[in-house]
Amino acid sequence: MTVPSRVTIVTVSHDSLDVLPAMLDSIPHGTPTSIVDNASRDVAALRSLAAGWGARLIESPVNEGFGAACNRGAKLATTEFLLFLNPDAVLAPGALEQLLAAADRYPLAVAMSPRLANADGSPSFKRNSDLMPRSERMARGWPTADCEVPVLCGAALFVRSKDFEAVCGFDPAIFLYHEDDDIARRLRAQRGPLMFIRAALVTHVGGASSEQSTEADAFKAFHHARSRVYGRRKHRMALPFASTLHLGLYGLLKLSVLTSPHLRAVRWAYLRGGLSTWRDGGAMQESAE
Repeated sequence: MTVPSRVTIVTVSHDSLDVLPAMLDSIPHGTPTSIVDNASRDVAALRSLAAGWGARLIESPVNEGFGAACNRGAKLATTEFLLFLNPDAVLAPGALEQLLAAADRYPLAVAMSPRLANADGSPSFKRNSDLMPRSERMARGWPTADCEVPVLCGAALFVRSKDFEAVCGFDPAIFLYHEDDDIARRLRAQRGPLMFIRAALVTHVGGASSEQSTEADAFKAFHHARSRVYGRRKHRMALPFASTLHLGLYGLLKLSVLTSPHLRAVRWAYLRGGLSTWRDGGAMQESAE
C-alpha cells in the first residue's frame, strides 16, 4: 500500500505553531499535506516550518473559519482520500495505513473516524451531537470493534474525496463548531455509512490548536452558540434558538461563574452569540475577524 499516492492531509492553523511540529512529525514521509492558515500572527515562522517539512502553505489574511479553510485545502488535493487533521492531533504509527486498509475493507463507507485518545490516553469518542436525535446516541468510550457511527469528529476526519465533493464540502456558513457534525450528517444521509476504525489511533490534545486566553475562549464561545443555533435549524432539531439561550442562561447561573472572571466572560459571550442569531440565524456572512 502506498500512502502518499492515496491521501492528502489538510490541517487548519490559527496561531498553532506550538503544536504543528508534533503533528507534522507524525505524518508518514511523502504524504501530501496542506496547512491552511487563518490569519496567524507569526506567518514567517509558519512559512519556514511548512517549507522545512515539505507541506503546502495556503495563507489567508483573514480568519475564514474552520470549514471554509478546510474547503480551500481540499480543493487543491488530487488524491483518492482526504484526512482533515487538527494541528494538535498526532497520528500513531500505522494509523494512516489502518485508515486506508479500512477504506478498502469497507467500500461502501464514505467517511471514517480513527480511535481518538486524549493526551492522557483516555478515550475521546464522539457519541452524540446537538444536530442529531437522542435516539441515535452511542455508549461512552470506544466501541470494541469497527462499527457504523452516526457522527464523526473533525479532529481527525477521513473521507473519500468524491463523496466530500458530492456534498460540497464543509458548510462555509458555519464559522466554528458543529461543522464536523453537519458534514457527517450530510454525508451519512446523502452518500453512505460512517465508520469508526478501532485500529487507527490518533491522540488529540484538545483545545491546544490556537492561543489560550480569556479573549480567545470568549470568541470561541460566541461562535459556538451561533453555530449551534444555525446547525439545529438546518437539521430541523427542536427549539434551536430557545434551547441555546437556555444553555447560556444556565451556564451563567452556576456558582463557579461568580468567582471566575474568565468563566464569566466566556459564559456571557456564549449568551451573546445565541442572542445574535435572532438577526441572521447564525450563518456567517463574512470573515469573523
